Amino acid sequence: MSDSGRPAISVLDFALAHGQFFPDHEHPVHQLAWSPAGVLTVRVGARSWVLPPHLGLFIPAGLRHSTGAHRATTMLAPYLDPARFPRDWASPTVVRIAPLARGLIEYLADPDLPVERRRPAEQVLSDVLHPVGVATIEVREPTDPRAAEVARALAVDPADDRGLEAWGRQVGASVRTLTRAFAAEPGSSFTEYRTQVRLRAALALLADGVPVGTVAHRVGYRSPSAFIAAFRRRTGVAPGSYFGEPE
Repeated sequence: MSDSGRPAISVLDFALAHGQFFPDHEHPVHQLAWSPAGVLTVRVGARSWVLPPHLGLFIPAGLRHSTGAHRATTMLAPYLDPARFPRDWASPTVVRIAPLARGLIEYLADPDLPVERRRPAEQVLSDVLHPVGVATIEVREPTDPRAAEVARALAVDPADDRGLEAWGRQVGASVRTLTRAFAAEPGSSFTEYRTQVRLRAALALLADGVPVGTVAHRVGYRSPSAFIAAFRRRTGVAPGSYFGEPE
């Protein structure tokens, strides 16, 4: 980082109400989305990242995204000068927020911190941010208005197990029409689409510490074993291991 008088890393805090999401937007600088005591969700197109307090998401400058929370929390977001942040991560990157990184972010959140104390903390924070592998859940929303109505209902209640015939009666479309709509965009079967919606909903519950058996029931699985199998097929790990709490 250069010896500019401007901070290389500025930290801002944002209060998020239950269910609140910022509209799609972008920043001229990099952002690290992180909450010290809550669960954030960041969406970039069809991809979603769910972030408990020990994980943050590096969002490159200029990338459109939306950040929100499933329950009231505070986001403490470092903004990083691209010219002075020595990382070349061209896509969203999950990073571990270990206790040292957490302390540095909170330290740098002080707007009155003298520059001679800020610079070393900025450098150390840059050095301790390391990527971790977390599979994302992609849910591509259908463009057909009738299929989109089904998608919105499933987002509210992913445990709804009605088939396409019942959904068709509700939205005024035949089974064939809805089948074609889901196959065209998002490009999957209705069953696969509903699975993705359920797994996306499960991530927020798991990140919030809800037991696996309870999560399985809430998102529509009849047994924990069926949920675990579906989750493992999509992410490669069991639900209880997904977030990899630091030791």
